[in-house]
Amino acid sequence: QVQLVESGGGLVQPGGSLRLSCAASGTFFSMNAMGWYRQAPGKQRELVATITSGGITTYTDSAQGRFTISRDNAKNTVNLQMNSLKPEDTAVYYCNAAFRPVGFPRDFYAWGQGTQVTVSS
Repeated sequence: QVQLVESGGGLVQPGGSLRLSCAASGTFFSMNAMGWYRQAPGKQRELVATITSGGITTYTDSAQGRFTISRDNAKNTVNLQMNSLKPEDTAVYYCNAAFRPVGFPRDFYAWGQGTQVTVSS
């Protein structure tokens, strides 16, 4: 079983920055792709960015150029640096990880509990 714990959310003014962190713990054979999703009030959860264990990143159009995802494989952590924040970035941000349990032939997925990001003046 894998547990993900996010931190770093909060209230920031438009144009400001926040850095989200997510730490994975538990027992697993490998930690594979990790990512960040967000869910705004009244909307579906949506992808923000992903990063493979090899460091290949993908971003949605809304995150491209403003957000940077990174990870530390030795510590099983993933971060999301968010710059030039806009009110429309307000949402609960969730960490997601694909991991391979010991002895299993496929990946399983874990979610964090979410951290609130509010962009407002």
